Amino acid sequence: MSEAIRVALVGATGLIGREVISACVGREDVRLAAVARREMPLPNGARMELFIADPGHWSEVFEALRPKVLICALGTTWKQAGEDEAAFRAVDEELVLATARAAHAQGVERMVMVSSVGADPYAKNFYLRVKGEVERELGKIGFLRLDILRPGLLRGQRGGDRRPAERIGIALSPLFNMALHGKYRRYRAIDASEVAHAALALARKPTRAKLVHEHDALRREARGLPMPAEGDA
Repeated sequence: MSEAIRVALVGATGLIGREVISACVGREDVRLAAVARREMPLPNGARMELFIADPGHWSEVFEALRPKVLICALGTTWKQAGEDEAAFRAVDEELVLATARAAHAQGVERMVMVSSVGADPYAKNFYLRVKGEVERELGKIGFLRLDILRPGLLRGQRGGDRRPAERIGIALSPLFNMALHGKYRRYRAIDASEVAHAALALARKPTRAKLVHEHDALRREARGLPMPAEGDA
């Protein structure tokens, strides 16, 4: 087996971040280190490092870790941001870009970024416009490989901040998914665990590229991630 790939994860306390950590349990091909602003419980069997630091010091953590890949699952919700545009941008734009630039400056070669289906810098919808603007700016930083993940509605145990409409959407997602075909397939709901597996699969790919992955591509990448006993970086 070749040497395990060193991966830094930011956004570890969120839905996809927690799933990435769980997906690494038992893996020998990925050496995961999570960088967070607060303590968090780790799943049984997790063999990883957890660094607690203010975002202003994350560059120092990257310098010490020397990861090859950054998985970024940072993000807030409109509700968590108090429905305030500046507060939303502070996390989903400013923190994401500052983290990416700090990682790149410390030699991180590749980045896997969790965005959103419909992201477009020219979208009328504020949320999707910010996501699109961030994707555009990430492409200018200079990573050798940049993988943008654009999942639809995420299914999983997010916690108590689900809106009633979102909970209903998740409950009905199997029916909605069956109704979404052709170009609309990309809007299908997807399990957060599948997105996490896709992120890890892409983190293992060393080839130069700038790619966007939507529903079908995410599921395909997730299925392509070797089982822990098979994996090698």
